[in-house]
Amino acid sequence: MGRVTILEETTKNPITLMGSRAGICWGSDTADQNKNYKRGLECLSSGHGRVMEYVNVEMVLDGYSARVIREWYTHLGGSPTRLQASTRYINYDQFAYVVPPAVAQNKEALARYEAMMHSISDTCRYLEESCHIPREDAAMLLPLGMCTKIVDKRNLRSLVDMSRQRMCRRAYHEYRSLFGDICAALREVSDEWEYLTEHYFMPKCEAAGYCPEKKSCGYYSQERNAQAERSVRT
Repeated sequence: MGRVTILEETTKNPITLMGSRAGICWGSDTADQNKNYKRGLECLSSGHGRVMEYVNVEMVLDGYSARVIREWYTHLGGSPTRLQASTRYINYDQFAYVVPPAVAQNKEALARYEAMMHSISDTCRYLEESCHIPREDAAMLLPLGMCTKIVDKRNLRSLVDMSRQRMCRRAYHEYRSLFGDICAALREVSDEWEYLTEHYFMPKCEAAGYCPEKKSCGYYSQERNAQAERSVRT
């Protein structure tokens, strides 16, 4: 299981901050935090996404596969930055790894999968200890399924945009799980973060009102049909 740790540098009250920054440019009273909060909500409901770039999010993502972290790196909007656990200096003897659900549910597949991971670990150790191969070269054997750790810094707008793709039901299962963990961790920071994760972190079909994918999973139309049936009953 992966773990998301929200660092203390993360903006605690993001909606209030957004309203304060907008108020400066509007010549408004920014000393009143309640007014800032209401102004921040207005910015969000009006689609003024630029103010979201002032909200800082810093977190540690630990225990997710190198594969999903590689996909995480494709979201570069809003000047995010990150550091990742080194394969030159960290000893990955008996490294942790992610087991896909499809493999975990198949006894024979799981046995073969785990045996391969142990073989890779044993080979890395042999190359380093017996052949005196530098760790950075032996680490080339490490698979994308190995667990890794990064320190990530980005803003709210980047995360909201990422949620459109990565909370989609057709996204890779581990990435969807990672995003669920991020939402759960942010909700613990403050009530304002709870509001944002509930109302702005969602797949693009829910945000747009339809699915723009050529190969849709069909969820949105199914959900809308179910809502229509519920409204008829009531």
